[in-house]
Amino acid sequence: MEDFGGFLRKKCMGFAVDIVNVYKYLIYNKKEYVLSKQLLRSGTSIGANLVEAQNGISKKDFLAKIFISQKETAETSYWIELLHETNYIDKEEFNKINSKCIELNRLFNSITKTIQNS
Repeated sequence: MEDFGGFLRKKCMGFAVDIVNVYKYLIYNKKEYVLSKQLLRSGTSIGANLVEAQNGISKKDFLAKIFISQKETAETSYWIELLHETNYIDKEEFNKINSKCIELNRLFNSITKTIQNS
């Protein structure tokens, strides 16, 4: 059975792939370059920070990187909402990607609470 870290890493990678695809759609089809770049940066950094956390040198280092991943999910959710509110992405795409972002945020929130309580 796959460990939780591997499960979360796959979730983050899948989300990052979705973000890259939304980014490509926005720049090629909608000619939107500013908000989409913000989305790309925050959405792909979630998994990158998780990988850094998994290779951290201490519990404190691990927790710090997990908090950064959690913060990046919140920022990404903001950009997704803004892109939807400005009609760059439709309701269906918004719901699909935002639900994945919320799921990641809940997972990171659970990790941080568990570590802080241990």
